[in-house]
Amino acid sequence: MRDTRRLRLPRLSIRLLPGLLAALLLPLGRPPPAGAPAAPRHATAAADPVRIMPLGDSITGSPGCWRALLWNRLQDAGHTGVDFVGTLPPQGCGIAHDGDNEGHGGELVTNVASQGLLPARLAATRPDIVVMHLGTNDVWSNIAPDRILAAYDTLLAQMRESNPDIRVLVAQLIPMNPATCAACAQRVVDLNARIPAWAAGAHTSRSPVVVVDQWTGFDTATDTYDGVHPDASGDEKIAARWFPALAAQLGSTPGDPGDPGDPTLTCTASFRSVSVWQGGYQAEVTVRNTSAAPVRGWTVTLRPADGARVTQVWNGALKSAADGTATVADAGWNGALAPGASTAFGLIATTTAGPAAPAATADCAATPAS
Repeated sequence: MRDTRRLRLPRLSIRLLPGLLAALLLPLGRPPPAGAPAAPRHATAAADPVRIMPLGDSITGSPGCWRALLWNRLQDAGHTGVDFVGTLPPQGCGIAHDGDNEGHGGELVTNVASQGLLPARLAATRPDIVVMHLGTNDVWSNIAPDRILAAYDTLLAQMRESNPDIRVLVAQLIPMNPATCAACAQRVVDLNARIPAWAAGAHTSRSPVVVVDQWTGFDTATDTYDGVHPDASGDEKIAARWFPALAAQLGSTPGDPGDPGDPTLTCTASFRSVSVWQGGYQAEVTVRNTSAAPVRGWTVTLRPADGARVTQVWNGALKSAADGTATVADAGWNGALAPGASTAFGLIATTTAGPAAPAATADCAATPAS
């Protein structure tokens, strides 16, 4: 995507304190001047901050104002021991924040992988956590999901070579509907449907891979200014989706100062086709608790591709909507999941599509154990 974003001041609910702004302008490594108030120590502050790399394209970096909102959410919630890192400097947004990032306008993830661009960036920044929204330009270029996910494999291997304990938050991409690409909207859906299964296969206990659903609830008509790049409303939604998943990776999780309706992203759901026949298919969805705490229940929102409709579910409770969205809750006996534990439910779907492999976008919300 062309890096044509205009600089703008996002609509913010954050009030900047003069003392905070002054502290941010101090040169790194120097003590505050005599008489300046000492910065408070919060729950996740530490001598060695957690290094977080925002990785992506122009949605992340030009100017990527969701990063400013996310950084301030973390600060306001007490997660002050963090350092956003990247080889690119801040790019505006009109609000004080740690603006270092790795959001290169126009980049394709397939090019980043094939040209070996990431290792030098990792060596220069040494991230502990990567927050990745990458692949929109590949979708625009009509690159197949298989190639995009193969590039994800390459990048993840490079991340783990740099840091075997690295943690990766990977986004299901925000929708796109540019005037010059009528097919792009469905291409995003098709890629997003594949990401949970990819993440489940890539996840390890030492180097977890967590899917964050940035697609659901995002409207290109109201949350972008060109069908692709987020406006102020879109930036707020993106930050709200990243926050709980990122906070969960930071250990103790103070209260979110943001909206009470923010999603609880403590589990993932991965879709797998089991068998296909004319007019339908059978599939399985694996639900995994990716948080550090047990959960006592889960709900999966499933959006089958190509107009398919879920008609039957076992090991779960099904509720279908008129638009084809299926909501599946746990069956009671399989709702409680320890950290890292998983369960699965099966389904039957009908479809009028051809022989293409079944696919679906699945996101998961879990109820923490009290």
